[in-house]
Amino acid sequence: MALPWREPLIVLALGLVAWWALPDQLGLLTRIAITALFVLSLDLVVGIAGLATLGHAALFGAGAYAAGIFALHTHPDPLLGLAVGIGAGALLALASGAFLLRYHGFTFLMLTVAVAQIAASLAQKARDWTGGDDGLTGFSMAPIFGRFAFDLEGRTAALYALVALALGLYVARRVVDSPFGLAVRGIHENRARMAALGTPVIPRLLAMYTLAGAMAGAAGALSAQTNAIVGLDSLSFAVSAEALVMLILGGAGRLRGALIGAVVFTLLHHTAASINPYHWLFVIGAALMAVVLVPPQKAWGWLRARLGARA
Repeated sequence: MALPWREPLIVLALGLVAWWALPDQLGLLTRIAITALFVLSLDLVVGIAGLATLGHAALFGAGAYAAGIFALHTHPDPLLGLAVGIGAGALLALASGAFLLRYHGFTFLMLTVAVAQIAASLAQKARDWTGGDDGLTGFSMAPIFGRFAFDLEGRTAALYALVALALGLYVARRVVDSPFGLAVRGIHENRARMAALGTPVIPRLLAMYTLAGAMAGAAGALSAQTNAIVGLDSLSFAVSAEALVMLILGGAGRLRGALIGAVVFTLLHHTAASINPYHWLFVIGAALMAVVLVPPQKAWGWLRARLGARA
């Protein structure tokens, strides 16, 4: 039972070290943790269930807007808002997945893009609730547990995001290693064979898709709460595409690959943009080309061989 906690504890420990050692980079640390949780949710869909999607931002944006609207009109408690964001992401995933999962392949991929575009259009038109093109602002968060206020330095926000990431990783690991998770992996490998064995394919995929929606909604809620603003860009195609790039960069289907990809991509983005804000995409493109031409497994094998030869 203690084994699933190993990875979350390592992630939390590394995050705490960064939180203590880099007090001037707490905003970046918060963004990395939120991004990693979002990419982790995408890994459940793409890497575990084998469902190629480019509309995952719809689930992220649903959680962000739900948490922001809840804080503005109902209650500023961050934990309640996080629960609302989780529920919004899960509900959208459940409602859209019931339709989308009847299809697969390229058709499924394009329909996920359509769902994200519909969500973005609705958010733009519902100006009274979402702020439209101006974004949702004017809300602030109450202290966590009534004691830990969100400070200007971002210390509370960084810890909040790190704990949420560790809990999300724990849940994902428990689910993926469970009989349910193994069944979903089997569907990914051979859908027809699993159906012949009596596995309810669509309900299993829908359950995994809903869980991924809940985690994406949690990431969106964290983003809204720590930034105190929700924009239409949270529903954009670019958010979905960047998350997929991070997942490919770290390696899909392993969970830890989502974390590695999110960290590497975000740090590359931050560093390249600080050096040259006009040409940072060149650095990202070069890194992706390197990953495609030299897969991580091959690179690590070459490095171990060289180190062994020197020893």
